[in-house]
Amino acid sequence: MSTSKAARTPTDPVDAIIDQWAAVRPDLDTAAMEVFGRVFRLSRAMGDRMEKTYARLGISRGEFDVLATLRRSGAPYALSPRQLSATLMLTTGGMTGRLDKLERAGLLRRSPDPHDRRALQVTLTDKGLTLVDEAVGAGLAVQTEALSSLDEEQAGQLADLLRQLLAGTGPTSQ
Repeated sequence: MSTSKAARTPTDPVDAIIDQWAAVRPDLDTAAMEVFGRVFRLSRAMGDRMEKTYARLGISRGEFDVLATLRRSGAPYALSPRQLSATLMLTTGGMTGRLDKLERAGLLRRSPDPHDRRALQVTLTDKGLTLVDEAVGAGLAVQTEALSSLDEEQAGQLADLLRQLLAGTGPTSQ
């Protein structure tokens, strides 16, 4: 990996953990821990930042995910609850709770599916469309700021490497 197990001055908390393992278990190859320890910490830190960004707009990350999934589906911004659940990997009960809250806020509406009387369709309202467009812009600004320590080439390389790593972990969701 990029660092040796020899004693060095830790530059981040993961380095300190790797150094501790090297002291007590020098036989371990901690290269994977160096990568995934940072991925997990980065995910947690960015998740917290995104949650705060969306909270300023009155929604949670989970609610943003529902609105964004509808927005990405294209006009008329409508999907079935089952399609939303599958895309977001949520149980139908978890999805119902999110839909209830978003519908009460006037951000989406549920109506009979025009193609299947037995099914429902979830559609973004104009208010929901405006909000999700604002939220995606705000979220991208936070993410772009976080990437500002990398130049464009480094950010591209990182995206490529993460894509390759993700592909190597098996089937993924949308």
